[in-house]
Formats: sequence, C-alpha cells, structure tokens
Amino acid sequence: MQLRNTASRYGLVVVVIHWLVALAVIGLFALGYWMVDLTYYSEWYKTGPDIHRSLGILLLAVMVFRVVWRVVNRSPEALAGHQRWEIVGAHLAHLFLYLLLFVAMISGYLISTADGSSISVFGWFEVPSVTGQIKGMEDTAGVVHYWSTWALVVLAGIHAVGALKHHFVDRDETLKRMIGH
Repeated sequence: MQLRNTASRYGLVVVVIHWLVALAVIGLFALGYWMVDLTYYSEWYKTGPDIHRSLGILLLAVMVFRVVWRVVNRSPEALAGHQRWEIVGAHLAHLFLYLLLFVAMISGYLISTADGSSISVFGWFEVPSVTGQIKGMEDTAGVVHYWSTWALVVLAGIHAVGALKHHFVDRDETLKRMIGH
C-alpha cells in the first residue's frame, strides 16, 4: 500500500489516520462519559481529565494534519455504482464529522483553559491558554462540548452503519478501501 491516495484507493496515511481518529473518538467519548460521575476523592478525579485533555490535544494535531493532507492529496473517486444521493450524503457526512470534531476539540480546549491555565500534554509540553480568564466561558464551552460530542458519536455511528451497508448489502468496495484492501 502506498502512502498517498490513488484514484481508486485510500493511501496508508489516510487509512491509519481514519482508524486512529475513530479509536480516539470512541475512547475520548467513553472516558468523558465515565469522568462525569467521578467524585473528588476518586483517584481518577485528576488523572482521567488529564488523559482526556492530552489525547484531545494530540487528536487536534492529527486532525490539522489530516485536513492539510486532504487538501494536498485528493480522495479517491466515488465508486461507479454509487447513487448521486449517496455521494452527496457522504460528502455532507464527512464535512459534518470534521466540523464536529473541531468544535468538540476547540470547546474542550476552552473548558480546560477558561481559568487562564495551560494544558499539560502527558508532561511532554504545555499548550497555553489564548483567552486568559473569560467569565462564563467554561460553562458555555461545556454545553457546546457536551452536545457536539454527542452529535459526533451519533454521526460517526451513522457513518459506520453506512459503511457496513455498502459492505454487506451493496457488496461494493467502499469499506475495503478504508481497511487497506
């Protein structure tokens, strides 16, 4: 498998990033959902959010790279058997997946830096606050983060069901192209 996309296949870079992002979204959503019920005395009260923030910042870097890669490396053409509505729907779904990913990550960043503090990424480096202290930002960003992550997970689920439909019902190459076949 080559690094770059071809007219008919996704390249290794896109395939690896796709599955890393999918795993990260599932993991971050599960961790975030679990963290809601942590009490102050839980040993995970500080560790869980630290891991969540660190993974979120790393995911943001991966997604920025993904967008740049997508601009310089065109996606494969739609398969011949796809209907126009499927092609348009897929483009809209991808657009909204990207949008929701960035909204979730930026709102998460704003929650974490609302008090003016930076984010330590696994102790490797710090991401500073660019907003300082803005009254009410944490609450507003929290609402945006909550709803954007739920919308992201629902849309990702629809995306996965669509891929399975192409594989098992239509019996086309859509899913195979994203697993590197």
